[in-house]
Amino acid sequence: MVMGTRQRAVAAAFAMVVLGLGLGGCATGLGGETYSRGEARRAMTVQYGVVESVRYVKLEGTKTPIGALGGAAIGGIAGSGIGEGRGAAIATVIGAVAGGLAGSAIEEGATRSQGVEVTVRLDNNQLMAVVQDDKGEDFRAGDSVRIVRDGSTTRVTR
Repeated sequence: MVMGTRQRAVAAAFAMVVLGLGLGGCATGLGGETYSRGEARRAMTVQYGVVESVRYVKLEGTKTPIGALGGAAIGGIAGSGIGEGRGAAIATVIGAVAGGLAGSAIEEGATRSQGVEVTVRLDNNQLMAVVQDDKGEDFRAGDSVRIVRDGSTTRVTR
């Protein structure tokens, strides 16, 4: 089957959205074992403690312009095929707005992840709760853990 110009444009826009969502989902690392480049060679404070409780939470997905722009492109192209003249222009705008909203929602949903809130009683008897990606560490009450932090990032590790 031969695709027309409009179909190729829709397919290209859709491919950009899918690629963007895939890259966006891989770009975030919120687990205890993931460090950003900026954290390398930075002094961090380490404290020890015991897990008091663990609660599973949802981490909201990313909200970059990629989903909205890709959705707007697809919606605008799809809307432009409706009607003629002024009607086509209105359908294009409505399609772009609806597509942008849908693309944004799809991106957020596709990049949402399972998280864990770990409450730790530190050696100084202070309680601290840390939320991070659930990367299968399987923290349980009574586990000895480390809290590693700098000025802006805190993580629980074994």
